[in-house]
Amino acid sequence: MDRNAKVAVTLGDPAGVGPEVIIKALAALPPEERQDFVIVGNTEALERAGKATGISLRFGPVASEDGSVIAVDEVPLNAALPEIGKVSPIAGDACVRYISRAVDLAMAKDADVIVTAPINKEAMNLAGHHYDGHTGLLAHLTGSKSSFMLLASERLNTIHVSTHISLRGAIDRAKTERVLATIEAGHKHFLRLGKKARIAVAGINPHCGENGLFGTEDSEFLAPAVELAQAKGIDVVGPISADTVFARAYNGAFDLVIAQYHDQGHIPIKLVAFDTAVNVSLGLPIDRVSVDHGTAFDIAGTGKANHVNMLSAIAYARLMARSPRAETV
Repeated sequence: MDRNAKVAVTLGDPAGVGPEVIIKALAALPPEERQDFVIVGNTEALERAGKATGISLRFGPVASEDGSVIAVDEVPLNAALPEIGKVSPIAGDACVRYISRAVDLAMAKDADVIVTAPINKEAMNLAGHHYDGHTGLLAHLTGSKSSFMLLASERLNTIHVSTHISLRGAIDRAKTERVLATIEAGHKHFLRLGKKARIAVAGINPHCGENGLFGTEDSEFLAPAVELAQAKGIDVVGPISADTVFARAYNGAFDLVIAQYHDQGHIPIKLVAFDTAVNVSLGLPIDRVSVDHGTAFDIAGTGKANHVNMLSAIAYARLMARSPRAETV
């Protein structure tokens, strides 16, 4: 694995499994690679996770060259450490401040990429931070108009026209301009990684509306977006019925599927790559990759949390960090 990319890892909700999967993932890396990381969070939460997992790592303000000390950018809790496995406004406020600090590092070029551990949206909102999750918060912190969620795995990749809104709202959002922007974001990302993606747009209605019998959104909004993207030289087809397009992509016909709403894209990815798929934010001035699982309060503090997804997120983050950003289609 290539080195020399500074990776800022946010702790996530300190009452969840984030600290544990970070500890486990860093312990699994060769010691000499750990100097490339800075954990944005609290040493106290990391030490508690170390006890839960039985892993002994040392932390300090500066990483050691031999990897025996891992750097922590300390963000004070200003309160007692939240109880493990419980929804807490203190934890919700802390995770927002971790993310804000990591964004500052990335915007200042003091970090090449951010990797985020899971947050709890209820805790965040209880703390007065009213965002739909990482996606909306990162857009706000970076001054971006919007961002796009890409779920990436070895055999299936999906990028979403909308994510954390109601299904009714998602249908309303699937307009030509937004669908086209989503296609372009996915296209640019794959170009950055050195590949012109074969893209398929999933339909929003059963059988893409069956010529208007089951709705007109596919012909009215999605098909024009595909035509506009094709005119720009993008390799995209669709809309294709959502009940077949993901299977076709998984079997090699497409590199990327444009999902029209949250569950349309998340369900197939979590079916085929539950432990290894990662969440990538596109359309931001910084790079961010996340695990694709939640805070798992039911097992937090037990040391049972699986760190494979965090290792996948770290690997994908490093891939992005060593690839130049693509600014044009």
